[in-house]
Amino acid sequence: VQLQASGGGLVQAGGSLRLSCAASVTIFRFNVMAWYRQAPGKQRELVADVTVGGTTNYADSVKGRFTISRDNAKNTVYLQMNSLKPEDTAVYKCNVRGFTGQAYEGQGTLVTVSS
Repeated sequence: VQLQASGGGLVQAGGSLRLSCAASVTIFRFNVMAWYRQAPGKQRELVADVTVGGTTNYADSVKGRFTISRDNAKNTVYLQMNSLKPEDTAVYKCNVRGFTGQAYEGQGTLVTVSS
């Protein structure tokens, strides 16, 4: 399984970015698809996840600003990030978990939010 994340970049505070994570296989294989992030010197953090049934979960720090979604036809999960803050600066990684618990993670995409 390969996961290709894209969409990161440099944006000013208050701006928006949309991250994409394209899987090399059908995403119906995955019970949960998630975005994690890790900023320099900080612990890895779950940002958001979405189940195969469409149930979503968000970190308190991003609720109301970020939206996770999955496009089953394109085998892709998205993270729409609005009202970005400098503290959102991090490497964002896509992570998927199958029904047997096996997990895969792609290379990250860097998001930098300037003040």
